[in-house]
Amino acid sequence: MTELSAPFAPDWVLAPGESILDLAEERGWSQGELAQRLGYSEKHISQLINGKVPITVDAAQRLERVLGSSIDFWLALEANYQKHKARLEAEERHASWIPWLDELPVKELMSSGAIAKVRNDDKNKPGIVESCLRFFGVASPDEWRSHYGGMQVAFRRSRDEQSDVGAISAWLRMGEQAVEKQEAPKYDRARLTKALNEIRTLTCEPPEVFHPRMVELLRAAGVLLAVVPAIPRAHVSGVARWLSPTRPLIQLSLYGKTNDKFWFTFFHEAAHILLHADSKEAKKSIFLDDPNASHSADPREQEANQWAGNVLIPQEYSNALVTLRTKDAVRSFAESIGIHPGIVVGRLQHDHLIEPSWMNDLKQSFRFKEAADE
Repeated sequence: MTELSAPFAPDWVLAPGESILDLAEERGWSQGELAQRLGYSEKHISQLINGKVPITVDAAQRLERVLGSSIDFWLALEANYQKHKARLEAEERHASWIPWLDELPVKELMSSGAIAKVRNDDKNKPGIVESCLRFFGVASPDEWRSHYGGMQVAFRRSRDEQSDVGAISAWLRMGEQAVEKQEAPKYDRARLTKALNEIRTLTCEPPEVFHPRMVELLRAAGVLLAVVPAIPRAHVSGVARWLSPTRPLIQLSLYGKTNDKFWFTFFHEAAHILLHADSKEAKKSIFLDDPNASHSADPREQEANQWAGNVLIPQEYSNALVTLRTKDAVRSFAESIGIHPGIVVGRLQHDHLIEPSWMNDLKQSFRFKEAADE
């Protein structure tokens, strides 16, 4: 992505009164005579010329009759003045909010395309503040802290490092934007269960095959799926949350990137939707997950882990895992239960049945188009 400077925007603006004064002076009129011709007091004319009162429709009609030009000209002059005045005032506010940028993963937001990539210098920082406000959909950093900072009470963390609210909120917002225009029916638990059974059969397919099919199957069950670039400071690879009481979202990154972690994270998040949304209060939880996290004491995380593990490798096959010591044996076992051998390797490593360095060439690494710049 090409790095750009902010577009030229002058730090001054002329009030419409300058044009009024110029036209009056061309005619040799004093402000007193102009006020008399317009039917205004001299004080009001002074305020009009100095931009302290706006040109109303009535004033535009009087100016048209007295000084010429059209009503539309005078109203457009006023509108343009107010627009530029508001821009300058906003720039002053944005400059005062520059310290807020220290709370946000600005570099990562630029790299992912979430905000425009410009040089992060003093001249451009007010514009970066505005871009971040637009990205989060908030009017000021105070509203950001109120909305996204307030989400912290709903975070269900799988590791202590998940404490960077700026990075986490940015990643959550990227997921919101990815699905906000998507339509889906109301959530249907039975359809989701059926969809997950079919999605399991896709683990041997490449991303260009399984990803669109996953989106289709989940959407039919009323579940939205977003795959967005990772923000490393967030330490999150997956999240399950409810955007509304009938609109669940599973959000994934390629943080970790190997298919065993990706598929386990997906089914782990699906478990949260299936198992942990039995009330309005439960649906307010935001489950932040990382496949590299150590053991969690949260019973819901433990339940989701167990459920995901059993979906990928059903419990009746768990005893067979201890016999798998060669790549050929892993491939044969994976084929017999219909999953990718890399997932079996990941399970063997997780259960300490083989060393973490063994058989990693059986795993698959992939990158989605949506995360090409990750």
